[in-house]
Amino acid sequence: MVLQTSSGNMLNQSIIHDLLNDVASGAVTVDGAVERLARLPYEQLDCATVDHHRHLRDGLGEVVFSEGKTPAQVAEILATLADVSPTLLATRATDEHYDAARQRVPDLSYHPAARAIWRGRAPEHERRKGVVVVAAGTSDLGVMEEVVLTLELMGHAPDRMVDVGIAGIHRLLARIEELRAANVIVAVAGMEGALPGVIAGLVRTPVVAVPTSVGYGTGAGGIAALLGMLNACAAGVAVVNIDNGFGAGYFAAMINAGRGE
Repeated sequence: MVLQTSSGNMLNQSIIHDLLNDVASGAVTVDGAVERLARLPYEQLDCATVDHHRHLRDGLGEVVFSEGKTPAQVAEILATLADVSPTLLATRATDEHYDAARQRVPDLSYHPAARAIWRGRAPEHERRKGVVVVAAGTSDLGVMEEVVLTLELMGHAPDRMVDVGIAGIHRLLARIEELRAANVIVAVAGMEGALPGVIAGLVRTPVVAVPTSVGYGTGAGGIAALLGMLNACAAGVAVVNIDNGFGAGYFAAMINAGRGE
């Protein structure tokens, strides 16, 4: 069953089903249901066109990239999404973005290392194991935390390995059995970006490589790491953009969800 809005956009059956259940239970009034239906599948704001249908398509909902947006714009978008989705995520957010957003959505949280505003993380015992996130160095932890938070909001409970880069490869080799037991590994590294290729040569687990902008001058803000990962000689490596912890976490969540318990 598919319903059409006046603008020709489609409403999925599952969201109608959930809404009617809320009306039947008294959680939502009839007037409230009418208002929600009028706003689906998207809502036009002055600063954005908010996609309320996305959580039905991909399981997470629209994620707000905060960089380049004013605090007021981020706050307005998150407040609009909060009416529809229990899970919220805004990446590349500052304290100013968070302060403004919290005025509109009081139950938001902020992760300073990941630079992310979020809401709706399930308890750890309800999240799926199977992902290992590896950071080459302490300087890569901010991107690593964005990976981890994205995974957690998507229902996964990743394990961390911190500061196990190839300059002291014995640190990585000491934990090889943990890597081999994973369904998917996310490897976060700057400098020359060799870590994902090294890991992929030791395991038969898919590796999601995240180049970071950590490094000296010829690292060129992560370009050297990106090129190194793209040219890894070990098979089984997929590379996301520089510092894109969200993209890596999202992709790893899809792999882990598809590989079962």
